Amino acid sequence: MVRWGYLRAMTLDELRAEVDDGRIDTVLLCLTDMQGRLQGKRMHAPFFLDEVVDHGAEACNYLLAVDVEMNTVGGYAMSSWEHGYGDFVMQPDLDTLMRVPWQEGTALCLVDLRWPDGRDVVASPRQVLRRQLARLAERGWMANAGSELEFIIFEDSYESAWDRGYVGLTPANRYNVDYSILGTARVEPLIRRIRSTMAGAGMRVEDSKGECNLGQHEINFHYADALTTADRHVVFKNGAKEIAAQMGQSLTFMAKYDQREGSSCHLHLSLADAGTGANAFTGDDALFAAFLAGGLAGLRELTLLLAPNINSYKRFAAGSFAPTAVAWGMDNRTCAFRVVGHGPGKRFECRVPGGDVNPYLALSALIAAGLRGVEQGLELEPAHEGNAYVSEDKPRVPSTLREARDLFSASELAHDAFGDEVVAHYVNMADVELAAYDAFVTDWERVRGFERL
Repeated sequence: MVRWGYLRAMTLDELRAEVDDGRIDTVLLCLTDMQGRLQGKRMHAPFFLDEVVDHGAEACNYLLAVDVEMNTVGGYAMSSWEHGYGDFVMQPDLDTLMRVPWQEGTALCLVDLRWPDGRDVVASPRQVLRRQLARLAERGWMANAGSELEFIIFEDSYESAWDRGYVGLTPANRYNVDYSILGTARVEPLIRRIRSTMAGAGMRVEDSKGECNLGQHEINFHYADALTTADRHVVFKNGAKEIAAQMGQSLTFMAKYDQREGSSCHLHLSLADAGTGANAFTGDDALFAAFLAGGLAGLRELTLLLAPNINSYKRFAAGSFAPTAVAWGMDNRTCAFRVVGHGPGKRFECRVPGGDVNPYLALSALIAAGLRGVEQGLELEPAHEGNAYVSEDKPRVPSTLREARDLFSASELAHDAFGDEVVAHYVNMADVELAAYDAFVTDWERVRGFERL
């Protein structure tokens, strides 16, 4: 399958030349974990070229079986104390090779995960998405996607924020700077550096803009094939945090940092002809309608892959620009699915994910649901007009992680599309988070009950 959107930032020959000239001495070899974070090793560049390019490298398989704090937890079939926490193989995907302009003398390469016998690690987020893309390819299609990540910038360093328990932090803007040129100028030294260094890494940067919450901003990149978009997403997210830290600031992609507006990650998706790259939705209204109908029908049971954390569900609130109704509309931001574009740009935008989303899993969910709609010939309901927040006849987006977990666990669609092993893996991830949350005593409980209860 051709990866039409990929802007190759560096070839292997270019890397060899830069290593020989002493301009690059380090290669980051990175996998993406369940939380969508980069994990891996810093390789001495000559060793990467001489050994790792052809043979890969090893990493402990617990990287796909720990919680956010990197604690080993039970319930994962692929990795446990009983199985000895062995290794899987990180096989470089050289199409992802890129410079890392914000780190001196550094390049980066993402990997696919395989077991020592060559089998795919099917629960790896990148492999989950590859499987759904293969299902599209069987039908002569590919997926194009774009992700719009919002985040909040603070004047505090990450170390200071940690020491203060993330309480009383100072946002980089004191008022709503949505689309404000004056307000965004206050943080332009950081935002400009992120934009320019991401472009230097090979990403097609479109723009940046302010958002509604205090210190909230967004940087947008040109769409690409779905795998490339997910790859760029995780590199950008990691890189933006590193750049903020270098400047003595911090930023968060939490879905809901406070009681004001949450941070979203709107996902744009369209299908294209795998041979020509032409938009398959253009001129084929039946395909578009069935695919979108599948997205609507499968949204609730696949929400776990779109909103994977306890905090994700705090974002879904009426009048917040985060959806509560499972509905679609033409350029209607109150709906879970917003249809935008025309001609070659025809696509839909899923507004459910927040800034904490794992893009590989979210795009996999949208593709799996859309394919089910095509396979079953689902009819698309009429577009919703008006305010979907107050609609009385629409299903609701799950309101808690526990509800989403139960729907995903019981979903025939999920089991058919992803396989029992993958479903069990991500159900266990939800169970781990729920157990940790249920056992934790919060500040809210202490304030509520210390004296008055």
